Amino acid sequence: MKSLELKVYPGEAWDEEEILRRAMRKAGEEGNDNIIPQIYRRSLDGRGRRPVFRVLVKFFEKHQWEESPNFSDSFCDVSNASPVFIIGAGPAGYFAALECLTLGLKPIVIERGKDARERRKDLRAIQQFHKVNPNSNYCFGEGGAGTYSDGKLYTRSHKRGNIYRAMKLLVEHGANPDILIDAQPHIGSNKLPKIVAELRNSILDHGGEIHFNSKLTDVEIRSGAIQRIQINETEWWDLSAPLILSTGHSARDIYHLLYKRKVRMEAKPFALGVRVEHPQAIIDDIQFNQRSREPGLPAASYKLVEQVDGRGVYSFCMCPGGLVVPAATAPGEIVTNGMSLSKRNSPFANSGIVVGLELKDVATASGPNVFSGLRFQADVEQKVFQAGDGSQQAPAQRLTDLIRGKVSSSLPEHSYIPGLVSSSLEQIIPPLILNRIIKALPHFDKKMKGFLTEEAVAIATESRTSSPVRIPRDPKTYMHTEIKGLFPCGEGAGYAGGIISAALDGQNVARAVHRWQNDL
Repeated sequence: MKSLELKVYPGEAWDEEEILRRAMRKAGEEGNDNIIPQIYRRSLDGRGRRPVFRVLVKFFEKHQWEESPNFSDSFCDVSNASPVFIIGAGPAGYFAALECLTLGLKPIVIERGKDARERRKDLRAIQQFHKVNPNSNYCFGEGGAGTYSDGKLYTRSHKRGNIYRAMKLLVEHGANPDILIDAQPHIGSNKLPKIVAELRNSILDHGGEIHFNSKLTDVEIRSGAIQRIQINETEWWDLSAPLILSTGHSARDIYHLLYKRKVRMEAKPFALGVRVEHPQAIIDDIQFNQRSREPGLPAASYKLVEQVDGRGVYSFCMCPGGLVVPAATAPGEIVTNGMSLSKRNSPFANSGIVVGLELKDVATASGPNVFSGLRFQADVEQKVFQAGDGSQQAPAQRLTDLIRGKVSSSLPEHSYIPGLVSSSLEQIIPPLILNRIIKALPHFDKKMKGFLTEEAVAIATESRTSSPVRIPRDPKTYMHTEIKGLFPCGEGAGYAGGIISAALDGQNVARAVHRWQNDL
């Protein structure tokens, strides 16, 4: 096997047949039927005057070439197998369930929210009517927060597991195969619901169970193990099986339930800030020197970081060609997040601009310390809501006015459907956060000339970057350090940060459950 890299202009980057022909010519293998070329990686390089794609092609001898297997072919019929209870149908929960199918275990998934299709009604309710369903929203429901988000799949978690296997499972359930070769793959919120539904079908078709509108409301612990779980405050289920807890980073009621039942948890660092939106054309101009993109060139993205007064200020969950959406999970709070469709063709670009917070930054004198970050996070979200008119309209300020300490006389066009209200963010966002963001903005403007513009708007608040609570587990067994048979998993347990890292954690935990059962 050998490989070479081609420089390809945007208009040519998606013509795979032509790229492979060029690669064969350049490798001196044109017309050689014994060589099979394959595109291995495609990445955008915007450093020059004109952006190009770098395409890595690998060559295989025909007798050595094998098509990649379908990992879903290894799923077993688990109708009568040993059960594993999984709380939460996000990427961690669903990929744990899929791994159970491979291992010969029966996943029983319990999800507080609705299936992906039914969730849409509640998303419309919060967008257009400002009504928050605490069990069905942008964070809760089938597929978790990732279903109606940008669907970003890139991760640095290469040591956590087989990223290709997780991505290939998504392809086998309907995702575009391009995610296997793109350096920064994404799916898009218009495509994800169908893919999530196909994941569900695989689980059900192989004998697993999925229970929607089923909220975990209590646990009974005896002899250091969970004996029963309560669903919807009425129904008790006996639990003679392992429990994978993958409820996501916004399920605050679960943390309080565990605390009530004396399950050990710990506070952890997190980040909080604002969501900043620009016209996409400005970001394209900064990154590509193209205010109007040439055909084949995707919407430009960015990644920024600056150290300010001992804390990192950085971009988070950047959505090129995207929308800002309301991600509150309870009435009386405002939370923003970013999403985009598969084509990323919105005229706006948005990103969280957040400050990393340490435990000492959010320590308070009242209540258990394990919830210090959780309280801080909730207090900010509620204060942002109180600064508005009682709806999901979000306080906002032009970036240039934020720097000057001036309330904006008007706000630029934006993508946030519930609406924005001109406010002084200085009166809403804690100084330890906002002051660092204000200091970082001129540095960001030096790195991206034109970033600090009156056409950009800062929207309060970006607060659900990660869980401020960790549920401790043994690093080898993945089991809770004190509760036998309890396996904390994914973002809500503090062990992941995105769709793929959560999926890998779900797979790892399912394998740990299998090992534990075999050792009993």
